Amino acid sequence: MATMSIRGVSLFVKVIGHGYPLVLMHGGPGLDHTSLLLLKPCADQFTLIFYDHRCNGRSEGAELDSMTWENLTADAEALRQELGFEHWAVLGQSFGGNVALEYALRYPQSLSRLILMDTGGDQWWVEHNAPELLAKRGYSAGAVQAARRFYSGQLTPGEYLTTVMKFMTAYNYNNSLPMLVHEFLSQWHAKMRPEALIHGYSELLKDWTVMDRLSEIKVPTLVVAGRHDFLFPPEHQAILTAKIPDARLVIIERAGHNPQLERPAEVIRAVNDFMTDVRTVSA
Repeated sequence: MATMSIRGVSLFVKVIGHGYPLVLMHGGPGLDHTSLLLLKPCADQFTLIFYDHRCNGRSEGAELDSMTWENLTADAEALRQELGFEHWAVLGQSFGGNVALEYALRYPQSLSRLILMDTGGDQWWVEHNAPELLAKRGYSAGAVQAARRFYSGQLTPGEYLTTVMKFMTAYNYNNSLPMLVHEFLSQWHAKMRPEALIHGYSELLKDWTVMDRLSEIKVPTLVVAGRHDFLFPPEHQAILTAKIPDARLVIIERAGHNPQLERPAEVIRAVNDFMTDVRTVSA
């Protein structure tokens, strides 16, 4: 683990494993790389590059208004160059998938494979459809309203935890006590940045879409998602897959928005199977 000076920002970076490079872009906004650490077993096949986006997690030295698509993707590209990789594969989960899509469109020459996990190409699914889906699933009016505020960034940093707790169970398919304890422990070392979430949803992601540009993505793409994801449900995953020319879809059963938490073995198998033909390729 180390901090690296990338484009004037101190990015937190963790590199493990050996083999073809796979960079992992975490979700949020406002979270960090620890949300993807359950994919560490892939390190026996690949060099895994975990990092915290600027203004997220343990990355320091950037003002919130610098958290733009231009800077988020340029940071990743500069990190690739600094680590000495000619090409790499990119995995983005949730908000990290939004960054990954922007990266694929802006730096197509730099990636060989794209993995999109529980993410989307249009913010409408989160800001408008997700609260409606919560209501259909029987969540209270208070929980639905909390989700509307949360996903539009209409809250203060001090309201972050109390707001998200009102609909937190929607993230999982399995909300048994052992699973909730496991989830809590897996996030023990996470560094949350509520101000990044507020800026992300109220400014960066507001009206964001790349749906009309997905046909420009020419690299093989894996779209993988939990069957019960309320943010980006299977119907959106099917649309996403159909619009990317060389994409395949894998739905993880009995999983919600974080299948790497609920069904890690199945997610790892899907990633390894998809990446089979680049394992022995030199970076």
